[in-house]
Amino acid sequence: MASVTVAGIDCGTNSIRLKIARVDEQGMHVIVPRILRVIRLGQDVDKTHRFADEALERAYEAAREFAGVLAEHPVDKLRFVATSATRDAANREEFEDGIERILGVRPEVIPGTEEADLSFLGATSVVPRGELPAPYLVVDLGGGSTELVLGGDGVSAPADQVQAAFSMNIGSVRMTERHLHTDPPTDSEIEEAIADVDQHIDEAFRTVPAGKARTIIGVSGTVTTMSALALGLKEYDHTRVDGVRIANEDAYAIDDRFLRMTRAERAEYKTIHPGRIDVVGGGAVVWNRVLAKVSAAAEADHGTPIDSYIASEHGLLDGIVLDCGRRLLAQ
Repeated sequence: MASVTVAGIDCGTNSIRLKIARVDEQGMHVIVPRILRVIRLGQDVDKTHRFADEALERAYEAAREFAGVLAEHPVDKLRFVATSATRDAANREEFEDGIERILGVRPEVIPGTEEADLSFLGATSVVPRGELPAPYLVVDLGGGSTELVLGGDGVSAPADQVQAAFSMNIGSVRMTERHLHTDPPTDSEIEEAIADVDQHIDEAFRTVPAGKARTIIGVSGTVTTMSALALGLKEYDHTRVDGVRIANEDAYAIDDRFLRMTRAERAEYKTIHPGRIDVVGGGAVVWNRVLAKVSAAAEADHGTPIDSYIASEHGLLDGIVLDCGRRLLAQ
């Protein structure tokens, strides 16, 4: 086959996404652009280790909507990937059975290492060789987990080849549910969240030599939302955000500002998806600490801190679609 048509579904802790594309030797050609629904599947999973009934129903509602889209756009293969929250839920089989009844495909609950590989593939698939200095550190900051993935040294390894990866059990939803209980959060709650995040990053750095990175690429809703706010956008515009370079200092300022806002104050900003208003502060803590620690590690490693990052709309979902298409083409 010269090309295949595939659909990918990325079901995370906070949101679920669908994309349909044609894949050939030249890459991915979008047929149905990303459709995103915030379902908060990971509601209280960090505490109860179970999916709540209302969270499951929100997931099934989105799946039924996606089934309608897929009926209008037949594909050679559909791959449904579930990540952090599903890995931790004791009743995940109930979720898997429900999705299979609706979509005819069983969710693949992938480990954090595979999630990292696919995120890196998606993020780097749109980076022209030589345009950004390698190696790249892709940071996929989700609702339940955050992946750090180093790769593509530009010399001995292809741009999409992973050299080291680690999945941290921290994200916007988990940090909010664990620590940020007050509205707005108190200084002590923020300090507890920072200490938690720092501990996970230090553990990740024992596996991922993040200091060797020359470019940070941030993917996921938290990163792109905070980047849009740093740009001063009044409404979210993916064409303005995708590929933009943001100075770390600007990110620190905007992240800290929105972290300390009340939820009602955040709701005044149309840039923030309504489904992220309550958890974007938790994501901001993770993002600030990752940027600061990676920059410091880079300065210690090769004498030059990384003072900015690239925001990307391309991550795990793109990686799912590309990987699925390439596997079909190789058969």
